[in-house]
Amino acid sequence: MVVDQPVFSVLGSLRVRMPEGTLPVAGTKPRVLLASLLLNANQVVGSDLLVETLWPQRRPRSALANLRTYVSFLRGTLGAAGAQILARPSGYAVELRIDQLDALLFEDLVARARAAGRDEEAIECLRRALALWHGTPLGDLPASPQWDGRLRSLTEARLGAAEDLAAMRMERGEYPAAIGDLRELVKVHPFREDLWRQLMLALHGSGRQAEALQAYATVRQQLVDELGIEPGPDLRAVHAAVLAGELLPAVPAASALQRPPAPSARSVIAPQQLPPDIPDFTGRTGAVADLARALSAKGRPSDEPPSIAVVVGPPGVGKSALAVHCANAVRADYPAGQLYLGLGGTAAAPADLGELLAEALRALGAGEADLPPTVHERSALYRSLLAERPMLVLLDDAADAAQVRALLPGNGCAVLVTSRRRITELPSSLRLDLGVMSPPEAEEFLGKIVGAERLSEEREDASAILRSCGYLPLAVRIAGARLAGRPGWPLSVLRQRLDDESNRLDELRAGDLEVRDSFDRSYRQLPDEVARTYRTLGLLGPQSMPGWVVDAVLDRTRAETVMDTLVDVNLVQPAGTDAIGQRRYRLHDLARCNAREKAGGERHTLVRVLGTWMTAIEQAASRLPTTLFSLTSAAAPRWDPAEETLRRLTADPLPWFDAERESLVAAVRLAADAGLSQASWGLAAALVPYFDLNCRFDEWRHTHQVALDSARMAEDLNGEAAMLRGLAQVCLYQDRYAEAREMLRRSRAIFHELGDLRGEAISICGLGAASQFSGEHLTALGYFRQALAMFLAMDDRSGEAYARQAIGRVYLTLRDFRRASGWLGEALRLAEELGDAHREGGVSMQLGRLYDLVAQSDEAMRVQGRALDIFETLGDRHCGAYAMRNLGGLQVKKGDRSSGSDQLQRSLAIFQQLGDRSGEAAAFQTLGELHQSAGRTALAQYYLHQALTLRRELRSGAGGGQGPALMASHP
Repeated sequence: MVVDQPVFSVLGSLRVRMPEGTLPVAGTKPRVLLASLLLNANQVVGSDLLVETLWPQRRPRSALANLRTYVSFLRGTLGAAGAQILARPSGYAVELRIDQLDALLFEDLVARARAAGRDEEAIECLRRALALWHGTPLGDLPASPQWDGRLRSLTEARLGAAEDLAAMRMERGEYPAAIGDLRELVKVHPFREDLWRQLMLALHGSGRQAEALQAYATVRQQLVDELGIEPGPDLRAVHAAVLAGELLPAVPAASALQRPPAPSARSVIAPQQLPPDIPDFTGRTGAVADLARALSAKGRPSDEPPSIAVVVGPPGVGKSALAVHCANAVRADYPAGQLYLGLGGTAAAPADLGELLAEALRALGAGEADLPPTVHERSALYRSLLAERPMLVLLDDAADAAQVRALLPGNGCAVLVTSRRRITELPSSLRLDLGVMSPPEAEEFLGKIVGAERLSEEREDASAILRSCGYLPLAVRIAGARLAGRPGWPLSVLRQRLDDESNRLDELRAGDLEVRDSFDRSYRQLPDEVARTYRTLGLLGPQSMPGWVVDAVLDRTRAETVMDTLVDVNLVQPAGTDAIGQRRYRLHDLARCNAREKAGGERHTLVRVLGTWMTAIEQAASRLPTTLFSLTSAAAPRWDPAEETLRRLTADPLPWFDAERESLVAAVRLAADAGLSQASWGLAAALVPYFDLNCRFDEWRHTHQVALDSARMAEDLNGEAAMLRGLAQVCLYQDRYAEAREMLRRSRAIFHELGDLRGEAISICGLGAASQFSGEHLTALGYFRQALAMFLAMDDRSGEAYARQAIGRVYLTLRDFRRASGWLGEALRLAEELGDAHREGGVSMQLGRLYDLVAQSDEAMRVQGRALDIFETLGDRHCGAYAMRNLGGLQVKKGDRSSGSDQLQRSLAIFQQLGDRSGEAAAFQTLGELHQSAGRTALAQYYLHQALTLRRELRSGAGGGQGPALMASHP
């Protein structure tokens, strides 16, 4: 027999053959790239598709550059093999002759065999084609979804060729040769009854009756043990013939697909059980097209396994409506009939399997006397009847895969399953995760119910209603039904009723339709721990949450598997993975309303969740570079997650804060709404270092105001004073000095009343900063000296360092350079002794200004450069921008305009990114002066105009600033 040896092989391990031996191709990524091109030989493969194949999880930023590198490597490696990799605008292609690639040669030989008919030439072509296979295609490489279609096509072609070859051999009486091929096939496809039938015929034709009977026993055992079914009628008929010793004719390939006629004793009817199509079905265009393709019988051989499509999704999302609509669309493809079975997966108890099978069998024409007594026998008869006449079967509201598995028909049928559970265990052709409608679809749907004209007249109210419905089809239908039944209602009436989340589910009821009941049917089936988690998640707000929050909910570690259960039953939706690799989850708004209704007894659980946030914030904030005075709540609840979890989350604090920002801000409000004043203001205070570092003043002000209101309501004076001090700091940054003074005086008075010396000193420092910014320098000195005395009395060396720096800063403003040098020098010494690098950077900036003013430019540049190095090392971009601006100005003064301009442009970009308009104005001013001195008049005018405009806006209070100097108000 001729064995072809193409240069490239994919029908087994990836190989490149040369006359002198196998050519090695090193590296997994280049081999995957080569395999992708070979599977699509002589076709352009898009660069995006190649990138997705090479990096299925997370593509690097340099993916396209890396792809070009791998292509270049392959070109160098494969040049001697006669392969050309061509670059095209959209991707790459490999050009090969048919005899150079085993997959191309295999398909060519099979096509030649079919053209030759059933003679010796066809047999020879099939032998040569099958000899090209050496195992699983590309079995030595990682699997890729991008290859699935092509590999499936090749595998199916191999199976068809092997079946044809075996049938041709049997037609010629070459039973022994056919036996070997068939034994190999049933190893690969152990549940293909047609292959086992041919094997039994070949064994029987060779006079090996005992082996034929053993083959039947083997396949029957496999079918019963693995699938819970008996062999079909074709296989049973051959078994009976072998037992009787009947002489059986060889089975040609074409007749292997035929089935015996249905028994005449049973009436044959064509059940038409599909519910009627949905008249106002709307949208879902992509889902409808996908399901129609999966269910269509056109072009699908009748001996193929059943095509199974599974539609899963949360309560009320319209799974059944979609299934009924699509089933009706393809019903013409199944003239033998369509079955509909309601599986009751969300009922108190799912439908009895025996009764479901009896219902199906009666629909197929079986009388009561024909119904076998056991579920197993009914299932076997059900498959036998459907094997005679392929049908479309709709299994609605499945409880799980086990319930569905017993109702799967045989070859040639199509099955459509709906379920709230994410059923992934079935060998489905398509699994569709159905989400809520898009806003345009929901609007169109509502318009069909209430009338498009009525909707267009009150479009804003209609949009608000749809948002309150969360675009959930069931909720939209109910809202539409209520409006349709009340034609005199303006849409604003229902809008106002739905605005109140606490009453929303009461409003979403109409007749026998109710959103609450839809969610309750899923909730009632949850185990206790899972139900408790669901209830608590309803309290945590609409933002996404990380999975480890469940640890706090259940008061134990490694509890995230509970979240997996909620995802499986579609009560919680995955919300992707955040920037630090945490899996995140979200409840649909209406699910959250449902869960919150049930959460009356979960206050202690909420306290633990808030305590977890508190612990995580404090640990993460301790790793930030800023050195703001901390005003923490000792009485705020804390709960320690697993040490490994906490370490992983806060190892790189800034990305963690960024990922959790919405949740942390919401936690302050959540605590306040629950009457947990200590937790509310404790969380708000703990967030200040992060807000300060990233100039998030709106969130700083919002969280502090919420917590301040909560503290006042609870008559919590400590919390009131702390929040007033924090709000005053925001006012200082935004040049609102009068407001800052009022808050600081109240804060100071409360701390004094409470005997909190440290809190009082911190408030006095704020009063000093407000006075200095207002030009009252001697008053500022008085405040800072008073605070210094208090810090010394408490032996608070960090506070002492700040006060000394602040006093030095005032003297510097007054041009008393001798005193400024002394105070700043002491502050620098203290910062170095304390290991407070951030304070050291701040003092160095002030010393740089001092040296500049006394004309010691080299020393000024040295200490400003030191400040910049410190802030960049700490990752404080904001303070670093100030040091950068100062250093740039010094470089310009020394005549190094190029370096100075670069530093100023970099600082300007950072100020703009962070929203520091005062810093931005100063950078514009210095750049304008630089260009003016260089004679670049147009540029100078532009920058100076920008600086002037910003300063006018700051003076008028528009937009807010950062104060005259960030470091001046930094405690």
